[in-house]
Amino acid sequence: MTIGSRIAKRFEELRATGELGIVAYITAGDPTLSATRDYVLALADAGADVVELGVPFSDPLADGPTIQRASERALKSGTTLAGVLALVRQIRQSSQVPLVLFSYFNPILQMGLEKFAAAAAEAGADGVLVTDLTPEESAEYRQILQAHHLDTIFLAAPTSTDERLVKIAACSSGFLYVISRTGVTGAKDALPDDLPALLRRARSFTKLPIAVGFGISLPGHVSVLGGLADAAVVGSALVSEIEKAASPEAAAAALRERIRALKDTARRGLSRREATP
Repeated sequence: MTIGSRIAKRFEELRATGELGIVAYITAGDPTLSATRDYVLALADAGADVVELGVPFSDPLADGPTIQRASERALKSGTTLAGVLALVRQIRQSSQVPLVLFSYFNPILQMGLEKFAAAAAEAGADGVLVTDLTPEESAEYRQILQAHHLDTIFLAAPTSTDERLVKIAACSSGFLYVISRTGVTGAKDALPDDLPALLRRARSFTKLPIAVGFGISLPGHVSVLGGLADAAVVGSALVSEIEKAASPEAAAAALRERIRALKDTARRGLSRREATP
């Protein structure tokens, strides 16, 4: 993890208290970049430990229908990667919440790796997750991002072999993002039965914090993950709140309420674990 980064500091704080972190994902530019700024500040105010800003893309293969629709709305409003970087700069005027850019590789490649990394670092981003970039193809990307003190976050899947988990962990900094199940993003009622075993495997190959995503949406999920992972990633459930809200103000209020409920559960879970002899 990048020394002194906001991500590193936040996970150190969480680890010191034993509290499960909440990583909140929303799509930048849905419905507008100015609304997204307000949403990020609302998420941070409610207790989100890290915020992931999704860069909208026209062919989001890893995303389920909720985030696909958000990308469509964001692109329709004129959102670009350059606009998302400008948004990061605006957020930094009001908040020091750790920010991760969540993107497909194509927009970054179109901008140019060096130009992107320099602009992202200057704007105040802390890390980047490229959903369709494999460790085998990432050497130049990692070298350039690390030179600009940006964390490189990679995805580990339930289908990852032990050998592949070692490789993914070696390429990652900031935190390791473990996908809870195969398939695309989307909220689910229950977590997979084999998730604890997957997390134990991942933990044996890295000292990085482990965040679990895909299907996380309910306080009950947070209760299950307490003690198994370092953070829960909530995405589609938040994007759905934005989609169904009658106004940006209503969306911001709904995001606050959902994150507060998840953080309250995380803190209660910590209290229960501390009370157990």
